Amino acid sequence: MPAATLDHLRTAQRVLCYGVTGSGKSTAALALGALLGLPVHLVDDEIGWLPGWRQRPAPEQRELAASMVAEPGWILDSAYGHWRDLVLPRAEVILALDYPRWLTLARLVRRTVRRVVTKEPQCNGNVETLRQTFSSESIIAWHSRSFANKRRRMRAFEAATDGPAVLRLTHPRQLTELLAELRNPPVG
Repeated sequence: MPAATLDHLRTAQRVLCYGVTGSGKSTAALALGALLGLPVHLVDDEIGWLPGWRQRPAPEQRELAASMVAEPGWILDSAYGHWRDLVLPRAEVILALDYPRWLTLARLVRRTVRRVVTKEPQCNGNVETLRQTFSSESIIAWHSRSFANKRRRMRAFEAATDGPAVLRLTHPRQLTELLAELRNPPVG
C-alpha cells in the first residue's frame, strides 16, 4: 500500500493509531478524533483491562473488537495481537508512532511516576502502584519486552504491498505538525 498522506488521514473514516508503549497512541487518537469528528476507542479501557488489573478473556476481547470495527467510523489507539486481524482489513490508515526507545521510555517513566503519585485511575478504575512499577509485569517491563516487535510490525505495515495506507512518524514534533495541518485545512 502506498504511504499515507495528510489527505488520506483527513478523509479516512477508520484509523488505527499504532506504536510502541509510551509513544502517545491514546493522546494521538483523542486529538485525531476531535479533529476528524470520529469516535475514539481506547482499547485498554474498552477491551483489555477489567478492574483489579485483570485482563479480559481473549474471546470477549475479540467480540468487543469485532463490534467496534464493524462501525462505519472509528479511531483505535492500538490493536492487540489476538484481535489485530479484525482491525487491519477495516482500517483505512495506520498512524504509526515509531519513536526512539529512549524517548518512549522516558515518557513512560514520567507518566508512570505521575500516576503512582496521583493515584490517577486508569483502565476501568485501576491504579498504578509503586510495587507494580517494579514488578516483572509492569508497563515499563512491557515496554522493554515489546519494543522491538512493535517497531518491526510498524515497518512491516509500511512495507506491505496490500493493507491500509501507513503514515509513519519518527518524532513527536511530526505529530504536532500533522495535527496543526489538520486543524488548519488548506484554503481554496
